[in-house]
Amino acid sequence: MSTSTVVAQRFPRITHGARGAVDRVERIGAQAQFYARTLVSVGDAVTRYPGETIRLIAQMSLGTGALVMIGGTTAIVGFLTLSTGALVAVQGYNQFSQVGVEALVGFASAFFNVRLIAPLTAGVAMAATIGAGATAQIGAMRISEEIDALEVMGIRSVAYLASTRVAAGVVVVIPVYCVAVMASFFAARFGTTFFYGQSTGVYDHYFYTFLSTTDLLWSFVLALVMAVVIMLVHTFYGYTATGGPAGVGEAVGRAVRTSLITSSVVVLFVSLAIYGQTGHFNLAG
Repeated sequence: MSTSTVVAQRFPRITHGARGAVDRVERIGAQAQFYARTLVSVGDAVTRYPGETIRLIAQMSLGTGALVMIGGTTAIVGFLTLSTGALVAVQGYNQFSQVGVEALVGFASAFFNVRLIAPLTAGVAMAATIGAGATAQIGAMRISEEIDALEVMGIRSVAYLASTRVAAGVVVVIPVYCVAVMASFFAARFGTTFFYGQSTGVYDHYFYTFLSTTDLLWSFVLALVMAVVIMLVHTFYGYTATGGPAGVGEAVGRAVRTSLITSSVVVLFVSLAIYGQTGHFNLAG
């Protein structure tokens, strides 16, 4: 009897914990390897499979088939950011009015919508729509052995399935995020001026005073990074799905959970990297 067998029999909990730790490290390594292959293959995906990339762009943005009637992901992101922008108006006006500075609701919209609320809301919407759909599609292909058939035909499955979706997600997030930012701005302004009766001149003055073009550009960069991370996570879980239809459903749930957590972490660290601890903010004027 070997030494490892004796240790395993005498200390089963320690052995099981060590094996679990090794398995977790191996899973992290497999994910990192898949992410690297996907990013490296983006060029091949765009040049070798342009038709598939264009089809995915259309599917992700406005939808195909019956989804065209509701506008696809663009409409969903727009409605979500409308609600969050309205919350900025409601909470901002009530909180600021308690200290007599309700005129600063325009500042809250220009500052918080751009830096935090719109990126996070867009990330949640993308994870729940585009990301979940990608995981379900690729997972269904995995359990039906269509991915193996692609490999047999000489098609690079990672480039065809994962890299094309990453490239399409980067293209789609630009107009989608434009809709998100505009919807959040409109909802905050409409709620403050129409329902609470604040003067449009006062609101616009503080809004445009604190609205920074640099912050808008960095906000788009943040949205692009989130799109790449979300698509990488969801394509991995779909590509490695096992266990039949139930396994695909479990993969979708795990992918959405992981992408939501990752999006929050990305927003935190990228915002710290961009704005620093002070945020380059001066309340003056």
